[in-house]
Amino acid sequence: MNARALLAKLRHGENPEPEELSWMAQALASHEVSDAQAGAFAMAICLNGLDEAGRAALTLAMRDSGHVLSWDLDAPVLDKHSTGGVGDCVSLILAPALAACGVYVPMISGRGLGHTGGTLDKLEAIPGLNVHVDEARLKQIVAEVGCAIVGATADIAPADKRLYAVRDVSSTVDSLDLITASILSKKLAANLDGLVLDVKVGSGAFMKELEDARALSRCLVQTANQASCPTTAIITDMSQPLVPSVGNALEVTEVMQVLSGKALRKPIVEVVCTLGGVLLVQAAVVPSFEVGVDRLREAIASGKARECFGRMIAALGGPVAFADNWARFLPEAPVIREVPSHASGVLSEVDGQALGLCVVSLGGGRTKESDPINPAVGLAEIAPLGSKVTKGQALAVIHAARSEDADRAEQAVRQAMTLGSTAPKKRDLIRDRIVF
Repeated sequence: MNARALLAKLRHGENPEPEELSWMAQALASHEVSDAQAGAFAMAICLNGLDEAGRAALTLAMRDSGHVLSWDLDAPVLDKHSTGGVGDCVSLILAPALAACGVYVPMISGRGLGHTGGTLDKLEAIPGLNVHVDEARLKQIVAEVGCAIVGATADIAPADKRLYAVRDVSSTVDSLDLITASILSKKLAANLDGLVLDVKVGSGAFMKELEDARALSRCLVQTANQASCPTTAIITDMSQPLVPSVGNALEVTEVMQVLSGKALRKPIVEVVCTLGGVLLVQAAVVPSFEVGVDRLREAIASGKARECFGRMIAALGGPVAFADNWARFLPEAPVIREVPSHASGVLSEVDGQALGLCVVSLGGGRTKESDPINPAVGLAEIAPLGSKVTKGQALAVIHAARSEDADRAEQAVRQAMTLGSTAPKKRDLIRDRIVF
């Protein structure tokens, strides 16, 4: 086999055989193919696409380009993946809540991408915490605590790492086939008994339109199930931040308020319980979705999920007493300033992407991979969509490293939040469910 023959096949709209895609994945991982050939491969798929069988074959080939985990545990191994949103810290609540319900959650997560925050970046706001552990330590933490949120090791789906970098510079990021293979190759490498996908839609998500979110959901669910991983997709609304804070340490604070029982009615709890309820019934841990939701709510309200979270933080090198006194450990920005509204009205629109980019400009995200992150900066107390605002009332509170950063952020916040005379149409938080 060789790259030239495979690329010619793709260029003519033919689907490669699984053996050819397997060879290509291994060649990507080993750098046997050049960057030019990798870019041509991505572009050909982006332009001509693959059929369902081809998409599944590519996903499995990328999974098998590296190591696939194995487990010897007494309960199902489950996980969740989010397509990314603003103020989305669901993973930090869901993983320990599921662990408190008696299942195992080895959650291999990522960093911030564009305007969306990354789960690993949020965790690293906690002093001393290390998300990079080897396979042996990952298995030990999962067995002892029930959950571990970590980064992928170098031998997990290495073909995806290579292809992802090429896609970023070759304008092939938005291919459904390549997105599906990228997401699922890493999740399937964890050898899961069940997976739920949180596909975001709205101003703070990558997918702005519901039909686009449905198309991605169908691709992901079909492919994962063809790979023998029971999977459901839940499409959730991201027309505003899921919690009223955006920024790494600020979102960890929101998480701890939920896990400490101080914010059990927040929208994020509904999303957590919906995703977790689907997983628990899908894995036959509970007899119905409703029972699963009740189990998760009880795990949070009783403090069991917080206990699991605290044990996970300690196992990853963070403070042993973090769960009991998180405010003592999280960093604070030196400049904290309200953004007063210049007029009165009803908050009719929130540009979530603009708020996310505002946090990036404050230093809370990256414009390139090597950028350092300031975990303390961000936006807090963001006014909710549909709220009545009077002149001088705070639209949000800026947490910045410098006054000049806060000045720029103040303008960005005002531009991202539109005041009108009537409340916007209320959208359901759970927009759709996609099953195979």
